[in-house]
Amino acid sequence: MQDENQHLKRELGLLDGTMLVVGSMIGSGIFIVSADIARQVGSTAWLLIIWLFSGLITIIAAVSYGELSAMFPKAGGQYVYLKEAYNKLIAFLYGWSFFGVIQTGTIAAVGVAFSKFAAYLVPAVSDENVLYEIGSFKLNAAQLVSIFTIILLTFINSRGVKNGKILQTVLTIIKIASLLGLIIFGLMAAKANVWDANWTDVWATKSFNAETGSWLPISGTALITGISAAMVGSLFSSDAWNGVTFIAGEIRNPQRNVGLSLFLGTFIVTIIYVMANVMYVAVVPLEEIAFAKSDRVAVVAANNIFGNIGTLIIAIMIMISTFACNNGLIMAGARVYYTMAKDGLFFKKAAHLNEFSVPAWALWAQCVWASALCLTGKYGDLLDFVVIIVLIFYILTIYGIFILRKKQPDAERPYKAFGYPFLPLFYIITASAISISLLITKFSTCGWGVLIMLTGIPVYYLTKSKE
Repeated sequence: MQDENQHLKRELGLLDGTMLVVGSMIGSGIFIVSADIARQVGSTAWLLIIWLFSGLITIIAAVSYGELSAMFPKAGGQYVYLKEAYNKLIAFLYGWSFFGVIQTGTIAAVGVAFSKFAAYLVPAVSDENVLYEIGSFKLNAAQLVSIFTIILLTFINSRGVKNGKILQTVLTIIKIASLLGLIIFGLMAAKANVWDANWTDVWATKSFNAETGSWLPISGTALITGISAAMVGSLFSSDAWNGVTFIAGEIRNPQRNVGLSLFLGTFIVTIIYVMANVMYVAVVPLEEIAFAKSDRVAVVAANNIFGNIGTLIIAIMIMISTFACNNGLIMAGARVYYTMAKDGLFFKKAAHLNEFSVPAWALWAQCVWASALCLTGKYGDLLDFVVIIVLIFYILTIYGIFILRKKQPDAERPYKAFGYPFLPLFYIITASAISISLLITKFSTCGWGVLIMLTGIPVYYLTKSKE
């Protein structure tokens, strides 16, 4: 089989790369997870600080990746960086985790989010409509809706990339326009009494205890734990920015444009996310943010801004946003498995292309596992499941910059990590602290993600002889 890069055409410019980063990052999180953050910290100031801090460390990670993308301007992205900095085992564990947890878990979480907003339009498809129950397992209508959307998008992408790319571009433009419109109209409709109430005693932190149904003041270690737990949602919402590295083989002047796309995209999304939350606290009391039905904060905000008709429009737009996000995730994910299979580090069938020149087997394998993950838990559980592994591999990849500076000191580096070594080191320390806190406080969900990653070790050695 000929090398894939012989067939890739460098047709994407800086704007294309930036829009890909923005479109992949903005999925469902910004419309939902502020509710959980509010319940964890109970403070307007900390709600905004958590979103801002998550954005800043994401930007630091993105500009650090710029050095790696300039050194290895080829398809495969993060998988290639890990292979070059460490070895094939670490690269395989990333790919294995990408399939087992990262990409499929994200697809499942975004699918679940889509069903949350679909339930606003059609209450019969909510997670409260339990269709089947056996023991502790409950099958609800929202899970079936999530699975249906994943199957539909997989089918569309299995019929060729052209339709998938057109769908992605159109829906991403609508997604960005709808979110900007919500922010602008929300700030215009800001209510002085709501704003003033939300900023009263703004540094007093408290956490909602679901068992007692009451708020409990938190400080010290409890506050640090609450902030770590709250950052799961904001970090998840800021993820998928590295997707542009997977298509580096199709970007013009990748040594410059991939890194610049990473910076511009993450910066734009951080501004949008912080402004969206400023808008939330301008029109919705913090208590209502924390207890929005099914965590649909954006729907509550839109209802306060536009009334019922406006809310209907926003709900449809948010469904389009999550649908577009999953389309991009499904499309990009299959390419990673395909690249790995060609390296002998994944199932052979994943390297096969169908009559439409797409890796259909990889697409459908991803579909089956993502659908299974939709049945494992609610949105919050899926976030814990994904974020811990995402952070681990971001830490390893950014530490890879330090390794490659020693291993390949004379290698050409068209771009060097901004703020090296301080900013990359700051990210490594911060992400490590969050990861440890999550493993301690949410082991029941995060532990499963780590376990799936570790099961890749025996799989690697069992398949290594077949390379």
